[in-house]
Amino acid sequence: MLRVGVPKEYDPSFRRFFPEEVEMVAIPEEVDSPIDVDFWIVPYMSKTVAQALPYMRGVKVLQALSAGIDALLAAVPAGAILCDGQGIHDIPVAEWVVGAVLAVLKFWPLYGDIQRSEKWQRRSEADELYHSRFPGRRRPVTPVLGDDLMGKHVLIVGYGAIGKAIEERLAAFDVTFTRVSRRAREGVEPIEKLDVLLPDADVAIVIVPLTNATAHMFDAARIARMKQGALLVNAARGPVVETGALVKALEENRICAALDVTDPEPLPEGHPLWTAPNLFLTPHMAGGSPQFLPRAFKLAGEQVARYSKGEPLLNVVTEGY
Repeated sequence: MLRVGVPKEYDPSFRRFFPEEVEMVAIPEEVDSPIDVDFWIVPYMSKTVAQALPYMRGVKVLQALSAGIDALLAAVPAGAILCDGQGIHDIPVAEWVVGAVLAVLKFWPLYGDIQRSEKWQRRSEADELYHSRFPGRRRPVTPVLGDDLMGKHVLIVGYGAIGKAIEERLAAFDVTFTRVSRRAREGVEPIEKLDVLLPDADVAIVIVPLTNATAHMFDAARIARMKQGALLVNAARGPVVETGALVKALEENRICAALDVTDPEPLPEGHPLWTAPNLFLTPHMAGGSPQFLPRAFKLAGEQVARYSKGEPLLNVVTEGY
């Protein structure tokens, strides 16, 4: 009988997602004695995985519950297969990106401050904020109190499942898209063309996995290639963007940014990112939906069914992806 390891605290109702003939083995949060499992649905926290791994015997497949698996790569036993959680976070992360783009363009952080200050007249600060981002533009007769998303050129860097979900939602705003991935295919440019494509983007959305190739992908040189006032959105991993270079560009009003991830993370008190201008920041919460676990265990159940039938697994990680 196939033994499937699941976190001890998992909802018993999720059993419905798995084949009846498998044995579910509850894995405690802290493992201190050997446990035999064939298929391990690893805990969301990588530190827990590292602590439990020496006691896990017979593991042939590790199924992650997240799309990003950079923290798990070193923990995979020799000969075991690692599968990521691609598809689980598509909806909430894509919705966060849409919300973050709108928040920056519509100056919602500023208007939140205005609400708390109870000073209606401060709305004139929006016009000053806009022209600080675009200093060369002629001032219209009426003040600019928010920017439009319509007509913007959106560059999606990392056109996988989440990138596609982002495009589907942003398409309703009548924007144009350029898609970039590590390999070229129809309608998608190769990552080698990023430097050529970046200067034309009004909004650059980064949704790549963290690897040696993507660490500091957006460094000072690449940020300098972005057009004046462009928006950089990072919903990937913090180290994909070089923090010092980003802070400098924000403080110089060169670009604006929306981040759900940072480097370092968690972001410590007093870090310059907390108070950087032109920045909308959330504490790595984009995937935190109430539907996360049902989606995650539905995928895990499908994977277990595939494995038990000898069918190819989905989302197998190769070359760090």
